[in-house]
Amino acid sequence: MTQPSAHFESKEYNAAIKVIEVLRDHAHIAYLAGGCVRDLLLGEEPKDFDVATDANPAEIQGYFRKTASVGAAFGVMLVRDFGPTIELATFRSDGVYSDARRPDSIEFSSPNEDAKRRDFTINALFYDPFAPGHDRVIDFVGGLDDIHNRILRAVGVPEDRLAEDHLRALRAVRFAAKYKLTIGDRTKTAIREHARELSGVSIERIGEEVRKMLMHPSRVQACEMIDELDLDDAIFGDRKGFDPSVMQGLGEQASYAEGLAALAIGRGFEIDDDISAICSLYRKTLDLSNGDRDELRWILQSLWNFFKCWDRMGEAQQKRLASGPVTAQALQVLRAMDHARADVIVDEIEVLSGRFGGLCPNPFISGADLIEIGLAPGPSFKAILDAVYNEQLEGRVESKPQARAFVQTQTTNEL
Repeated sequence: MTQPSAHFESKEYNAAIKVIEVLRDHAHIAYLAGGCVRDLLLGEEPKDFDVATDANPAEIQGYFRKTASVGAAFGVMLVRDFGPTIELATFRSDGVYSDARRPDSIEFSSPNEDAKRRDFTINALFYDPFAPGHDRVIDFVGGLDDIHNRILRAVGVPEDRLAEDHLRALRAVRFAAKYKLTIGDRTKTAIREHARELSGVSIERIGEEVRKMLMHPSRVQACEMIDELDLDDAIFGDRKGFDPSVMQGLGEQASYAEGLAALAIGRGFEIDDDISAICSLYRKTLDLSNGDRDELRWILQSLWNFFKCWDRMGEAQQKRLASGPVTAQALQVLRAMDHARADVIVDEIEVLSGRFGGLCPNPFISGADLIEIGLAPGPSFKAILDAVYNEQLEGRVESKPQARAFVQTQTTNEL
């Protein structure tokens, strides 16, 4: 690539170019940096355009009207003068990483030194949009050759880069899977030899990396690399291997919960296993939100019902299951596990959707109706409403008057 194609023109790109122009007008060096350069070279559309410069934070605040500091100690500012927010960072070199996450100190430096402190060579490239075409990519670490050869290599000594931030082992997996890269031999060896160090990284950071992997179509390749590089023990506390067959059956746009379910199954979870235990494990190791945990539980419970109970369920139970909050996701996982079984159930759900008001019709009565009938509010309300709704789902109650009559008949002794 010598220059971005029209496909990559965007408000964000144009805003970044204007930021560079302002800095150049003040006699500073300024380049596009990091991930956006990588993505442009790999034919991907960048989500963000970051700029690196030799201007320091105080100078940046003087050149732009709308700035915000998100890490002035590390030379990072946000600029909003041209619409989209552009992250603007001063070239720097890093000191010691005593917490294996952030440098204890930094020094503002040169583009060369800034490139050398980055994680992987593909992320350490700069792009000068105003240079002659053949000179626009600025490469101090061999990243351009690695992109052409589809190789992921750590900058400098791999062990040093991993020691600075242990999460880089997992980021290497995500980048390699996402961009279809081969991890370089020295980098791969270093990751495997230092795999246990990943266990010291916060579950929030690990969980976010795993989420990004499972939300991307390359999820199978990422999970296979986690297994191959012995990172699963550091993440989950065990080494169970990974069978990709179910995950391979998911669609490209699978949800995070679908990916989690496929990961659990690929790592040995079986339908009759303790669902609460697996959900607790993933919540603990991947920092799942309550919503993520509940969606995973609902999918696994729905799968159990589809395999073990569906054929014995009454129509009301089947409709309730078919209209559940994650049924579509559960059916996707079911199809990946047993295509024939999924086809049968989908066909039967289609039939159910045409019977007695559909899968999830509005109930004929509510709690207010029970009070009007003369029942005292209490724990029994839910059981009564469930019972009358089951009658409605199966066509034995077809109107509000019939629903009220059913309740009165069933609760005569209580009135």
